[in-house]
Amino acid sequence: MVTHTHFDGTGGREYGHLALHTDKYQINMMYAHWKNGTQDRTAVFEAYFRKLPFGNGYAVFAGLERIVDYIRTLRFHEHEIEFLREQEERYEEVFLQELRQFRFSGDILAVPEGTLVFPNEPLVRVEARVFEAQLIETALLNFMNYQTLIATKAARVRRAAEEDVLLEFGTRRAQEAEAAVWGARAAYIAGFDATSNMRAAMLFGIPAKGTHAHAWVQAHASEQEAFDRYAAALPDDVTLLVDTYDTIGSGVPHAIETARQLAAKGKRMSAIRIDSGDLAYLSKEARHQLDVAGFSGVKIVASNDLDESIIVNLKAQGARIDIWGVGTQLITAADQPSLGGVYKLVAHERTAGEGLEPVIKLSNNPEKVSTPGKKDAYRIVNRQTGKAEADYLAFPNEQAHIRSGGRIKLFDPIHPYRHKWVDDYEAVQLLQPVIVKGELVGALPSLHTIRAYHQQQLALFWPEVLRKVNPQSYPVDLSVDVWEHKMALIERGGAQNK
Repeated sequence: MVTHTHFDGTGGREYGHLALHTDKYQINMMYAHWKNGTQDRTAVFEAYFRKLPFGNGYAVFAGLERIVDYIRTLRFHEHEIEFLREQEERYEEVFLQELRQFRFSGDILAVPEGTLVFPNEPLVRVEARVFEAQLIETALLNFMNYQTLIATKAARVRRAAEEDVLLEFGTRRAQEAEAAVWGARAAYIAGFDATSNMRAAMLFGIPAKGTHAHAWVQAHASEQEAFDRYAAALPDDVTLLVDTYDTIGSGVPHAIETARQLAAKGKRMSAIRIDSGDLAYLSKEARHQLDVAGFSGVKIVASNDLDESIIVNLKAQGARIDIWGVGTQLITAADQPSLGGVYKLVAHERTAGEGLEPVIKLSNNPEKVSTPGKKDAYRIVNRQTGKAEADYLAFPNEQAHIRSGGRIKLFDPIHPYRHKWVDDYEAVQLLQPVIVKGELVGALPSLHTIRAYHQQQLALFWPEVLRKVNPQSYPVDLSVDVWEHKMALIERGGAQNK
C-alpha cells in the first residue's frame, strides 16, 4: 500500500487543511451524486440534538466561529486529491478535477453563539448544492457537538460556583490540542473568568491565569525558599501552592511568612492554592490562619478534579474557597463525553429548479423521526413577564404572521391535546444568516460580546428551567402547519412501506 505524507515546508506534517476532515461516505455520496448528475440540486439540512446533556435543563450553543472559519477556507489541496486518487473506489479524474474547483457557495443560518438551546430545534441550517451540503456534515457536527457540550458543562459549573471566580485548567487532560483551545473558548462563553491555556488566551483574548507546580517547591531546599524565590521573581502576582508537603502544618504558615516579606516591600500576595485533600476542612483552616495573621485579603484557590456537584457540596460544607480551578471534568465533559447532535436532510429538489420538497426520516425509535421541511425557529417571549414561553418552529411562509405577533397555538408535540393560545408575545428569530451565497454576511461578534449575550439569555428563563437538579422541561413546539405536514409524511411513509 502506498501512503503519502504531506509536509508543510518546515519539517512537519500539514494539519491545517480540513477538506478531508470528513467521513468517507460523504465523499462517496458526493461522487454518486456527480455520477448521476444530481450534484447541483439544492438540499436543506438542519443540525440539532435530540437529548440534553448532563440532565441539564438547557444547552449553550457554541462552535459557530470554528464552523465559519472551516467553511471559508474549505479547499481540496493537491495532496488531498492525490490521497483520494489512491482510494479503492477509483474515483474518476473528472470528479477529482471537480473537487479542485470546490468552494462552498450556499447559505448557512445559525443561532448566535451563547444562546440557550433545546432538543429538536435547528441550531444550524444549511441550504446549498447537495454536493456541498453533504461534504460539510462531519466537520460541522464535530465542531458544534464538542463546543456546545463544553459550554453546557461550563454553564453548570458557573451556576454551582455562583459569583466566585472560575479558572479553566483543562489543557493537560483534554483529548488533544485543538480540544483544549476551543474548549477554553466555550468555557469562557458560558461564564468562566480565565484560562491557563496561553494559546487560547492569545487567540481569543481570554484572560490568562496561572500559579506554579509542585515541581517548583520540590526543586528547592525548602518550601520557604521556594515560596520566597517565586515571590521575588513575580512580586505583583503571587499565588502559592501550599499542599506539596503539609498544607496546614507548613504550607500555609510558609505562605504567610512570604506574604509578610511582600508586605514589607509594599506588595500584596494574591492567593494560596490547595490542590489535594479535604478541601472543605483545609480551606477553613487556611482561612483562619490567614485572617489571624492579618491577610484577610488573600484569596483561596481550590483545584483537584472539581465539577459542579463537588463545588455545590463544598459550599454546603462551608468551604472558604474564593476561586475554583476546574480542569479534567470540564474539558472532557467526563460524565457525558458527547452531545449526540445530528445533521438531517429536511428538504431537497427532486428536479433542479422545481422547488424544495419536504422530506422525513422515519424510525422505529419515535425520538429519531425527523421534522420535515425548511423551518425557522423563534423564541416566544411573553411581553407581560419578559420570560420565554417556548421555542416555536414554523415554515418561512409563516414568518409575517409570527413576527407581527399574530395569534399562535402552542401545543405539546407528544400530547397535542395539551395546548394554549398566545398573542401577547415577542417572537425572537433564532436562526440568523451567517453565510449567504458562500460569503460571510458580516463580522462575527467578539468573544466578549458573545459572553455578555449569554448572560442576557439567562435572564429570559425562569429559575426552574435553569436549576441544576430536576430542571423544568422547556417546550419546543411546532406550528400547526409544520405538525400537519409531519403527520402527512409519516402516514405516507407508512403506506409506501406496506
